[in-house]
Amino acid sequence: MPATPVEPPETPVARVMVDVALPHLDRPFDYAVTTAQAADAVPGARVRVRFAGKLRDGFILQRAAGSDHPGTLAPLYKVVSPEPVLSPEIDRLVRSVADHYAGSYADVLRLAVPPRHAATEKASRVQRDPVRPSASDGPFAAYPTGPGFLAALHRGDSPRAAWQLIPAADPSGDWAYGLATAAAATLTGGRGSLLVVPDVRDLERLRAACCEVLGEQGFVALTADLGPAARYRAFLAALRGDVRVVIGTRAAAFAPVVDLGLLGLYDDGDDLLAEQRAPYPHAREVLAIRAAEQNTAVVFASYGRSCEVQRLVDRGWLKPLAPDRPTLRRTAARIRVAADSDHALSRDPAARAARLPHDVFEVIRAGLAAGPVLVQVPRAGYLVGLSCQTCREPVRCTTCHGPTRAGRTDGPVDGGPADGGPADGGPAHGGPGGRSDGHSDVRSAARSIVLSCRWCGRLLPNWQCPTCGSHRWRAPMVGAARTAEELGRAFPATTVRQSMGGNVVDRVTATPALVVATPGAEPVADGGYAAAVLLDTAVMLLRPDLRAAEEALRRWFNATALVRTGGQGGTVIAVGDAGSRSLQALIRTDPAGFADRELAERAEARFPPAVKLITVDGRAESLTEFTELFKPPEPTEILGPVELGPNASGEVMLSRLTLRSPLTVGTRLTAAAKAVAATRSAKKAEGALRIQVDPVEIG
Repeated sequence: MPATPVEPPETPVARVMVDVALPHLDRPFDYAVTTAQAADAVPGARVRVRFAGKLRDGFILQRAAGSDHPGTLAPLYKVVSPEPVLSPEIDRLVRSVADHYAGSYADVLRLAVPPRHAATEKASRVQRDPVRPSASDGPFAAYPTGPGFLAALHRGDSPRAAWQLIPAADPSGDWAYGLATAAAATLTGGRGSLLVVPDVRDLERLRAACCEVLGEQGFVALTADLGPAARYRAFLAALRGDVRVVIGTRAAAFAPVVDLGLLGLYDDGDDLLAEQRAPYPHAREVLAIRAAEQNTAVVFASYGRSCEVQRLVDRGWLKPLAPDRPTLRRTAARIRVAADSDHALSRDPAARAARLPHDVFEVIRAGLAAGPVLVQVPRAGYLVGLSCQTCREPVRCTTCHGPTRAGRTDGPVDGGPADGGPADGGPAHGGPGGRSDGHSDVRSAARSIVLSCRWCGRLLPNWQCPTCGSHRWRAPMVGAARTAEELGRAFPATTVRQSMGGNVVDRVTATPALVVATPGAEPVADGGYAAAVLLDTAVMLLRPDLRAAEEALRRWFNATALVRTGGQGGTVIAVGDAGSRSLQALIRTDPAGFADRELAERAEARFPPAVKLITVDGRAESLTEFTELFKPPEPTEILGPVELGPNASGEVMLSRLTLRSPLTVGTRLTAAAKAVAATRSAKKAEGALRIQVDPVEIG
């Protein structure tokens, strides 16, 4: 009996996005779908195709009845999996993000869809209990428009809010519980949520809050550092609709949440939210693009405020969700600057030049009587930024000429400070009633400190200044480790804990202790810190970067948010120039006002986010070729190229070209830069170029 003939598919063409990151090939290609492949070759499925003589991965974007290609189409080599892992919403988002950042679809797609894990895909789906979120306004009850925002989420509306958190260790400032509460309100309205945070420590806080509000099975966490199976399992749970709430780091910004209703982001100013791989998208911009395309609600929560969020507020795209001034004054800790009065200066005339003035010791002593005290130090390490005591020339390695540092050793070391040490004349530390100078004197521990190179790691026990021949050096900048040592001597009966670099502490108890931490590594204290000291504020403000003041204020507010409320005696003292605009904004607890003025100044100076700015880095000859091919929209400024220095290997000298235009023609400027990249790619031009749209760091 003859076999029944199989009807050919009605849509025999598959439009496939091939995993090739070359700019001139940034488009889908048509392939034929065989009769045997017709059932599995669904839009969103992974496939293997033959492209330029090689087998490559790809995704089916759509099926079509015909093709514009004049010749015979090559068939799909293989349908890897019929699972439609690329949803239409994520397909549009990937394309929009690629165009926004002058990148390729393939590069963004790698960020959006994790690698396949076959065993996980074939495994039985996890049966989850129904989610019964707790009904509560949570932290939003302390904000005038907070309950209304939650009510809108429950109704299925799409409000967009810039949530200005109260910087205090109080339930009203609990961003994690607040985001979980917003997700619960959205879930009761029948929609899903996606919540993004900067790092794993923040994710653990959000996970604990979601467990309390949604239950352990009411959400999944998605991060890039999960194992292949765990990451793909969480991805599939969201894709299939098994869970409606996804939390994660920047890798989760593309998560395929079914019936997405809310996009939440905490601390958008954190540079960890900027992807380090091309085309360098920022999670804030990805979520903003996604919200506009899918008409979802938005809540950007932070203790500080970035200029980017302020611009969205000025445009009306985000509405401020902030506390009223009486609530803020009642809840926030008392914040002041050391030596900010004539009385303080009369008691300690050298307070303005001291690193640890008398006021600081008073705050620490009072705080230790009630609980732990946080000390924020901008730099890790022991003694950093070394210079010659006699001629002030930087201390460089005698072998590779790299920068140096000073640190502790276990045994005696010849030379260095033992032969004279830094002669700044100040005491090594101040007692409870004393002070510490701005530079560090290490005579008392000279035999246990040694110089070493930060580049090659060589020890420099017998360093000699090549300019003046002196053996004496000084440390104008003191790191967190040295600060902890000085405070330990000043308060000998007190436990001193350090949190920095590779030794980050997540949480400390309410027991009185000194906690010395670098920005971003501050542990959470049970019940909040009794006091906080912000040291070396000038170091953070003098960082050679456009965002230095904004970033400093953000980190200060984040530290302040760990301190008890003013009603509980919480105190924050900053050491720096009381006339600094950033410190004044900190004292007034006015991040919005600071961001508004900062944005106005950037608009006047023509810096992002008030303008569209693109940097192009590469060899000088490559930038010359770029300029020749570039057809900018009017008006566009072309600045440079300027020399940046050698690359990481030291073999190639890099330069930078800066392109700047008004926001009204920003999309055309990005498209023009991308067109040049495509032309150079098609010509196989030598010399790679690094194109960044609105880079985070502008130095």
